[in-house]
Amino acid sequence: MSIPRPAAALVAFTTLAAAPLAAQNVEVHEEILENGLRLLIVPRPGDPNVAAGWIARVGSVDERPRITGLAHLFEHMMFKGTRTIGTSDIEADLATIRALDRVKSELAREEEELVRRWRLGEIDDPRDPRARSARHRELRGEFEALLAKQKTTIVKDEFDRIYTAAGASGMNAGTTYDFTIYFINVPANKLELWFWMESDRLLNPVLREFYSERDVVREERRLRVESTPTGKYLEQFDALFWGSSPYGWPVIGWPSDVEAITRDEARDFYAIHYAPNNLTACLVGDVDVDTAVALARRYFGRLERGPQEPPAVRTVEVEQLAPTRMNAHAETRPQAVIRWHSVADGHRDEPAFVLLADILNGRTGRLYRELVDGKRVASAARAGQSGRKYEGYFELQATAAQGRTPESIEAELLAVVAALRREDVSEREIQKVKNQRAASEFRKLRANFSLLIDLLVRDAGRGWPTINTDPARIQAVTAADIRRVATKYLVPQSSATLLFHTQEKAPAAAGSTAPADRAAAAAGAEAPSAAPKKGGDA
Repeated sequence: MSIPRPAAALVAFTTLAAAPLAAQNVEVHEEILENGLRLLIVPRPGDPNVAAGWIARVGSVDERPRITGLAHLFEHMMFKGTRTIGTSDIEADLATIRALDRVKSELAREEEELVRRWRLGEIDDPRDPRARSARHRELRGEFEALLAKQKTTIVKDEFDRIYTAAGASGMNAGTTYDFTIYFINVPANKLELWFWMESDRLLNPVLREFYSERDVVREERRLRVESTPTGKYLEQFDALFWGSSPYGWPVIGWPSDVEAITRDEARDFYAIHYAPNNLTACLVGDVDVDTAVALARRYFGRLERGPQEPPAVRTVEVEQLAPTRMNAHAETRPQAVIRWHSVADGHRDEPAFVLLADILNGRTGRLYRELVDGKRVASAARAGQSGRKYEGYFELQATAAQGRTPESIEAELLAVVAALRREDVSEREIQKVKNQRAASEFRKLRANFSLLIDLLVRDAGRGWPTINTDPARIQAVTAADIRRVATKYLVPQSSATLLFHTQEKAPAAAGSTAPADRAAAAAGAEAPSAAPKKGGDA
């Protein structure tokens, strides 16, 4: 996820022809508070709205087995209010939360016992209500009663309503593998409200509705991953591709983890990763620098520096020694996905990968020209470099044209790679994508919101100044660089391939009256398989 923006006056830009691009210069005022929080300000006088946001340098890569999905769950919790927002009676609210924690702790032990019995084959499904003990059922009843009681003191969506009443808009957030970001547009005369609201939810998080929100995230996972034709397979492909890296688990988390994360685990996670020394805030718009800095010191300055610096990810991806393959049958068009281990964000070879993807993409790119428009073997094709904080990969993907198999598309994609390894791309090709990228980056710099996001995302990684230094690195890439990275990295032993075969529905036999077959046909789904299911979500 990324987005960027400042004023045209702040950016020196020269259209590319034979002349080189002038150095990009986005002027940013940077202030570091005593507690370590970094504030970035890009003043744009005359703009009535201010793009405002902050970023925590924490994502799913910072989790561990047992708490996968916690970074994303915590993003949800940050909208549930504080000791002053989101409740009509904070003391009653906190008492109910403590009671919920107590009952949930006992329920966890009952659920662990069911999983133990399932692993031993004593029960078929640990979620089957018939397998629960009398004490388990009693605890569930008590838990539901407490949830109902909590609703009597909750002021729903008050955080959003306060902002909306003040004229703010677009409040949202997002969690990725490497960071969690929060943003909104606020009127320039409501800047103090933003500082108070954001510092309050960092200073006094209550983690209200924690257990019910876990269920919301679990349902989100079902909708986004488990109920889509390809979601489950793509998730397993990620796990197959990454041998040791924590990028191998999904941002939304594994089902059993999401269902079992505790408030204690969430509080510990928050104490380390949401400390001010792990945060950057940013304002882009009609902002007076001195006023904004004074407000930051008054409100964000209340936050205490974390007792320890958040640790960097220790686990390095092991070298892949042989190609891996995965075949999937899904209700989708035949597709081929080929992925290679490449480089992390900021690596000296990343700019060459970025331009290589540009050369392959678009209606004038090689993939469309050769596979879609030329040979007509594919209906769509794309390439991409995913340079993350600690690791990276390069990927090709194509959807087969009518009558084509995923294996044939795979062969065509590999032929494109072979040509890149065999000879240099033309100077015209490389200059064209350099021009396009320079123009695209310039357009992004003009809007407050996209500049805000770009600065925050960059600062969560290699630092915000890279917004001014990275364009020159892109412009310095040569045809020899592109051929070199294709030759060095796009090799069989470093690859993983996912082939999607269309899952055909078997026609019902003439005169068949099987109820399961009729029900499945009516629902547009397959009839139940006779094969036993293996495992399940515990």
